[in-house]
Order: sequence, then C-alpha cells, then structure tokens
Amino acid sequence: MTRLKDLSIVVTGSGRGIGKSIAHHVLGEGARVVINDVNPSRLEEARVALASKGGKVIAFEGDVSIRSVAQRLIDTSISEFGRLDVLVNNAGIARNVPFLELTEEDWDEVIRVNLKGAFHCAQFAARHMVQQKNGRIINISSRAYLGAYNMANYGASKAGLLGLTRCMALELGPYGVNVNAVAPGLIDTELTRISFSPDIVKERVQKTPLRRIGSPDDIAHAVVFLASPEASFITGEVLHVTGGPEGPR
Repeated sequence: MTRLKDLSIVVTGSGRGIGKSIAHHVLGEGARVVINDVNPSRLEEARVALASKGGKVIAFEGDVSIRSVAQRLIDTSISEFGRLDVLVNNAGIARNVPFLELTEEDWDEVIRVNLKGAFHCAQFAARHMVQQKNGRIINISSRAYLGAYNMANYGASKAGLLGLTRCMALELGPYGVNVNAVAPGLIDTELTRISFSPDIVKERVQKTPLRRIGSPDDIAHAVVFLASPEASFITGEVLHVTGGPEGPR
C-alpha cells in the first residue's frame, strides 16, 4: 500500500519500540522518514534496519527537549526532503515512583521530555506547515492521562499533551493543519518492561477486554491512519488504542 507516498515524515524517539515501528510502517506506505533518538548506537541500528527494507531514511541524533535541537531536526527534514508533511511526537520517558516520593528532578525531567519536547517540535513544524497550507501533527499520549499508580509525572505530561493537541487543532485548522493524538494502553515495549513487573503486566492484561498486551504495530497502524487522506476531516481528537477499557477482574 502507498497511502503516504512521497510524504516527508519526522518521528521522534524512533530508535526503538513504538517509534521504530511507526517509522517502519510509514516507510512501507511510501513515505520518506527522518528518525530521531538520543542514543547514537540505537539510532544507527534502527536506521540500518529500516533502510534495508527500502525507502529513504535519515537519522538525526539529539534531545528534542532542547529547543535548538528540535529546530535543527525540523530544518533538516525540510532541507533534505523539501517539505514536512507529518510530525509524530513520540519521544518520551518514564520515571515511575509513588507520588509522595516523587522528586522535583523526576517531575521536571519527564515533563521536559514528554511535553516540552513535543511543544518545541510541533511549533517549528507548524510554522512550516502553515506556510505550505497543509500538514499533520500526531502526538503520542497514553491512557495514563486518565490516572495511573506511581505515574503522576508521566500521567500529567500525557494529559498536558492532549491539551496541547486540542489547542493546536483550534489554531492551526484554518491553515489546513490537522492535529491529533494517539493514547496507547499497555504496549509490549522495553519501556513497559522497565516500568512494570511481570505480575502487574499480567494483572492488567486480565483486566483488558481483549485479554492481550498491545504491540508497537498496533500504535503504528493508528498513526498511519491519522497521517493518511482517510483522516483528512479529523482534528483535535484522541484515538485510544488500548484493547478496551480496563475493568475489575
């Protein structure tokens, strides 16, 4: 399929997990992709793996929570591909501790990466998209915005990302720029394995109607849809990809 043929797409935090899967799937749909990560070896490994499947892949190392880095990332995509059609704000971290033990440093770091980094990238991307009268911004939030144990900083950052999504959708819509969010549930990634014990993962799976953990591909499919022409009349929305609402078990 080539629903995204010749589109230029930036995916932050795409050296592994959900971001890498998103990059893989948009490449498969005919897009040209700039991948990004703070870890150089992980980034290069992802670039080689993605490039081996065909298509144009550019790797950009850097922390997008630093404003100058985010600007260079967007500028690089435009200089290499001539335009920027889709930005996927996926870069994120978790520092899970009980609320009463949460330090200012853990709060600041998670908000800085998950929310401030997305703001930086979105603002630079949007300025270009407004000029070209077209574009898509897709923010990767989380079901944790509804509340989760030991995730006050993470949940707050992801709730903030939804507020940012809706505000951008209102202001950028008149210029032909769609802004949406995807809220994953429990997804089988390295971050999940670090954040939750096997017992907690098993318990949450049993509370999920579909009785399974999600895969990075599940999120990538949602992103491809929101980036495609089929989603041209959707903006300011959050698409939950969770396996269903968790209930008692």
